[in-house]
Parts: sequence; C-alpha cells; structure tokens
Amino acid sequence: MVKKFTALSLAILMVVVLAACGSGGTKENTGNVVSGAKADGAAPAPSTPSKKIVIKYWYAFGDKIEEAKQHMVKEFNESQDKIEVIAEHQGNYEDLHAKVQAAFAAGDAPAVSDLEIASTGVFARSGMLEELTSYAERDKEQLQLDDFNPGLMGNAYVDEKLFGLPFMRSTPILYKNVTMLKDAGLDPAGPKSWDELEQYSKVLKEKGKIGMALPADIWFYEGLVAQSGGQMLSEDGKSAAFNTAAGVAPVEFWKKLSDAGLIKITVGDGAGANADKEWANQAVAFKFGSTAGVTGSLEIAKGNGFELETAFMPANVSYGVPTGGCQLVMTSKSSQEEKEAAWEFIKWMTSKENTIYQHKHVGYLPTRMSAVESEELKAHFIEFPQFKVAVDQLEFARPRPMESAYPEVAKIIKDSIEKAILDPKTSPQDTLNQAAEKANKLLGK
Repeated sequence: MVKKFTALSLAILMVVVLAACGSGGTKENTGNVVSGAKADGAAPAPSTPSKKIVIKYWYAFGDKIEEAKQHMVKEFNESQDKIEVIAEHQGNYEDLHAKVQAAFAAGDAPAVSDLEIASTGVFARSGMLEELTSYAERDKEQLQLDDFNPGLMGNAYVDEKLFGLPFMRSTPILYKNVTMLKDAGLDPAGPKSWDELEQYSKVLKEKGKIGMALPADIWFYEGLVAQSGGQMLSEDGKSAAFNTAAGVAPVEFWKKLSDAGLIKITVGDGAGANADKEWANQAVAFKFGSTAGVTGSLEIAKGNGFELETAFMPANVSYGVPTGGCQLVMTSKSSQEEKEAAWEFIKWMTSKENTIYQHKHVGYLPTRMSAVESEELKAHFIEFPQFKVAVDQLEFARPRPMESAYPEVAKIIKDSIEKAILDPKTSPQDTLNQAAEKANKLLGK
C-alpha cells in the first residue's frame, strides 16, 4: 500500500532543503578521493580504491520483501571483493523517508535507498538525490535503459532528468476468492466493470457475505479516477483536478455500495491490514491489493482452503491503474567513490536476473522486458497465472503525481473520501471541493 509523508517528515524536509543549500561538503570514509563530475557533465570514470568500499543501503518492509532484498544484497557482496553493502531495514515507506531525510540533514545518509515513486519529485528537487543521467549514458551498453518497461519509467524522471531506476514496482490488482464465487453460483471470471462488481456483491450479500473490503486508499482511488477518464491534478500540476466528475464518481460509487452493505470500507491506521483480514477469513470475496502480495496471498489461500485468482481492477469508462512500489536512488552527499560503488550496486540490483528473482519470490512486477520475455518467466506464468495479471495490466498504467506537495495533498484527499463515505450528511462533491481548496493552496506555492 502506498504510504504518505507525515507532517513531521515534511517539517524535517524543510531542514533538509536548507542543508542542501549549504556547504555541499561530502563525508568520506574510504581510501582514495575522486574528484567531482567532469566539466562536460559526464560521470567520472570509476576509480580503483585501495581497499573495500563500504556503503549503506536502507530499505522498507519486512517478511518476503525483506527476504528478497537481503538475499540479493548477500549475492552482490559475494559476487565481488571491492564493495560491501550493509542493508538496513527502516520500517515502511513513511518511516524510511523520514529517516533518510533526517540522516541527510545530519550528513550521514545511506548511499542507496528505496524511494516510493510518488516521493521522487520532492526528494530530487530538494537536492537530496544524485542525478543518474550521466551515469546511465556512460554505462548505456551495460545498463540497457531501454530494456526497462516503459510503463514503469514515468516516475524515474523529474524535470526530464533521471533520478531512479525501477526496482520493486507494483500495481494494484483484484484478488478473487474463486471458491466463494463458485459456491454462490457466480462466474469465477469475476467482475470486469463497476456495474458487474455491484451485481456480484448483491448476490454475495444474499449468501450472507460481503463483496469487497477495502480502505479508502489514495492509490486505489487514483486507479478509479483514471478508469473514469480523469486526472488527479491539472497538467501543470499547480491545481487540483480530482473534484471533477471523474474524481467524484469513485467516491459516489464506494459510498453507494457501502451504504447498501455490499462493500466494507475500513478506516484508521490499520485499515489496509483489516481489509486483508476480512478477505483472508473469507468474509468477503474480493480485495484490491498490490501485486507484491501475490505470493503471500497464495499461501493464505492454500492455508485456508480456497482457490485464489487475480484480475484487472474492474473498469468504468475504461481500464486504468496507477503504478506503485519503489525505485532505487542514490543520495547526493556521498564521496565520489561511494557514488560509484552505489551505482554498481543499483545496476546489479535492477538487472534482468534480479528482477526475475524478486518477482518470483514476492510478486513485484518484473521491471525489464527481457525478463518478461524470458523462458523462465514464461514458464512461471503458465504455472502461476496470478503473477501475470499485473504485467498485462501495465498497458493501462499511468505514473503517480510527483509534485512536491502531493504527499500532503494525498492525505487531504484520503481524509475527505473517508468523511464522504462515513458521514451521511456529507456529499462526495462537497468534500472533494473542500479538499481541492486546501490542495490548491499547497500546489500553488
């Protein structure tokens, strides 16, 4: 699930911005010192260090996601003798972002970090990230930037400059309890549209079940706005667009189904986890969730004795889905030696072989076209078609907004959606209009 900045982390960021405007000195803790970038803007050639370079990599999330990351780091460290990466878990995306901001301000940031894609803009424009354009151009034959899935590259660039490489990337998909659908006499193919989701949920209600449990999550909402033909923000990113008819339609739809007892909207800090529990306990037939949850959800389904399939998020005017997950970024205050080491690590972690590994181990999207087209993944998709849905759905994907104010705007939208759905005296249009007024003040700065 997509995480947002807290007010605290935004406050910390102001400190970071000021720090970034300061001396610009770097902390060096290795042997040879390498001068900065060449005058023509090209990345300098790698140096030959006198001893092993040690860099930190900070990452988000545990369980199978952490297993995959720790495994790949271990493999990297064992693959060569010049660089040692120390990988450290830092909580969820919100936790990680706040810690990276604080460490950067203190002059002790990790050389490499996961970065949730919608936060790339605010991190890049604050001066916290190293631009990767010259590195990618220098190593273009090895990197093969064109091999990354185009549907995942929209959030890699800020102001037409490369700041990250797709790593563990995702889209939300529909998870279906096929056993429950069959028991209710419903087509196990599941709903393909909003109208069909409503009809399925009505039949399930007659059987004493609920169609879907879901939080009023900004990520899911972005998908439904796209399906309705809308945008979250204006083209220039300076004003809200979510209070148009296309943005109001998803909230009206959720409110209608919630009021009728056809879906359950979960709220609060544990909203996403509670929605997942409803699905795992077979109280509901459907849930929206990240493709990163495919492996874990298959294990839950097997343990609880039901069949699981996945599908596109049901369409409205059309299909549409946001991308999510993280990319790997390099912080800007490391020594040049550390930056070169970080770049080698980033290239290795985003290779064809590693995107195949993490996709099969967790469920995140394979980020490279060569991986999707590999015989290994073709065989995997035949055996486990649940994994291929998100890859196919990328045809309808769009990047998330990356305006610096968007993390705070997203929180305002989420709160407004919850209020509109739960308060019978509040209309979706009115609450989104109020949210737009607040958002415009932030976006216009």
